[in-house]
Amino acid sequence: MIITGDDIDDILVLKTELTRRFEMKDLGYLQYFLGIEVVYSPRGYLLSQSKYVADILERARLTDNKTIDTLIEVNTRYSSSDGLPLIDPTLYRTIVGSLIYLTITHPVIEYDVHVVSQFVASLTNVHWATVFYILRYFQSTVFQSLLLSSTSSLELRAYSNADHGSDPTDRKSVTGFYIFLGDSLISWKSKKQSIVSQSSSEAEYRAMTSTTKEAIWLRWLIADMNVSFSYPTPMYCDN
Repeated sequence: MIITGDDIDDILVLKTELTRRFEMKDLGYLQYFLGIEVVYSPRGYLLSQSKYVADILERARLTDNKTIDTLIEVNTRYSSSDGLPLIDPTLYRTIVGSLIYLTITHPVIEYDVHVVSQFVASLTNVHWATVFYILRYFQSTVFQSLLLSSTSSLELRAYSNADHGSDPTDRKSVTGFYIFLGDSLISWKSKKQSIVSQSSSEAEYRAMTSTTKEAIWLRWLIADMNVSFSYPTPMYCDN
């Protein structure tokens, strides 16, 4: 359980009451929770999953030190007919599930995980090689952290994009967005759109619709924390 707030006295009262009613232990300031390491610095909070990354690399039996600096190219296309089927898909599914959880602190892999997660039911050696490619990227970025700044402004801004007709099988587009609170990245997504868009403009509008929904929800959530916004949330799109 994580308890947070700006009134130390109320937090102490709550912890005392919880301890009286339930058997529990106070672990002090937040340092580790569900595989996420939390470190405080003068710049803000650093969220990391370095131990979780090391466990994934060990589970995948990736023992060499070969690393790469970039992820898979955006324009690379995969299908269920690529390569030869794998006899045992268990490890692939386990690793991909772990990579999905890693997107909590590594938003840069969101698109790549979206790609490989589409083939958990019909995977081949090509898809497995792509997963290994992602894992080699983590060998060089294992200690990379996500910073939640304590000094930036409390203004939202959103970036929206769409990859029109990127899936060679069903021709559906992919929605992608990032939303910042000041300098802190707080929300992101890479997801295939539910229907086929007949133009790149239509795909972009669908992506902007998803981004707008998320931005409105975040404004409501932050307003519940007594933070008001004086300006509309700007959204940037490349189309």
